[in-house]
Amino acid sequence: MIVKKRKVPLAIRKLRALACRLPPNHPKIPVIMNDLKKREAGYKGECSIDFPLSFLEPESYFIFHDLRLQDQSRFFQLDTLLVSKKYALIIEVKNIAGAIYFDPHFNQLIRTIEGKETAFPDPIIQVSRQESQLTNWFLKNGFRSLPILSLIVISNPQTIIRTAPENHKLHYKVIHRDALPSKIKQMEDSITDSSLSEKDLKKAVRLKNKHHIDADFSILERYNLTDKDLIKGVICESCKENQLFRRHGTWLCPQCLQSSKTAHIQALRDYFYLIGSNITNRQLRDSLCVSSASSATRILQSLNLTSRGVNKGKVYSLYFDE
Repeated sequence: MIVKKRKVPLAIRKLRALACRLPPNHPKIPVIMNDLKKREAGYKGECSIDFPLSFLEPESYFIFHDLRLQDQSRFFQLDTLLVSKKYALIIEVKNIAGAIYFDPHFNQLIRTIEGKETAFPDPIIQVSRQESQLTNWFLKNGFRSLPILSLIVISNPQTIIRTAPENHKLHYKVIHRDALPSKIKQMEDSITDSSLSEKDLKKAVRLKNKHHIDADFSILERYNLTDKDLIKGVICESCKENQLFRRHGTWLCPQCLQSSKTAHIQALRDYFYLIGSNITNRQLRDSLCVSSASSATRILQSLNLTSRGVNKGKVYSLYFDE
């Protein structure tokens, strides 16, 4: 059973909004697009295990995607976590093309593609740390010791996996995605006794959902930008460049003549991801390039947003989730 569904990570949503709101010639565009490309590749890899996982018996496993829990003062994030009565399984997905070499001497992952070598942090160290943190989380929340296992899943079926001859046990930890169902069955069969009762299992599942905290951050601060760097206004969905103007409650494009009643929603979504969740009438006018306060009020009222304060001090709360 999928307890926490997978959704587009917040970092990707913020990067997409930022890429659309910066001028094409902005000096930060190359690094932002490169970061976005890497994150989207990682997310694509995570999504690739959904099909293999669909072969598991739904009543035997509780599945959490993109779970972020707190271990003392630190947070740890898991791509996918499976929990059963017998054990918990951490699945770390890597979407890396080419040939990869697990170097056990220097604890690094080396990728070779088109003759170029690139070093990455060792995912074995990563999942080992996650095992320790998840064990601490179970103990901190009053659960008996539960076997914590982990797998590193290579999502690209064409990726070649190599390691040193003495590292012959690597195949117990690193697999291609299509081997995931059979590997999980092997793990299930190797553990004979249940570690959690039905009651404790359901309690653990509820607590994990309750304790999950999304990792929020300012995307502008991350790239040393301010709102002055951003393109304002409502952007035409057809042209992708031209700014719309509002007439009689309708947004119009001066270039392609497309019209829309709701084009401002995407602009407010961009505001939510780039600036924040609170917006006033004045801030909406500035962001959407609307001159009339009454028009801005009508836009805000049409969205049925919660608000606090009165008159010029009224603040509306935006919320978008995907």
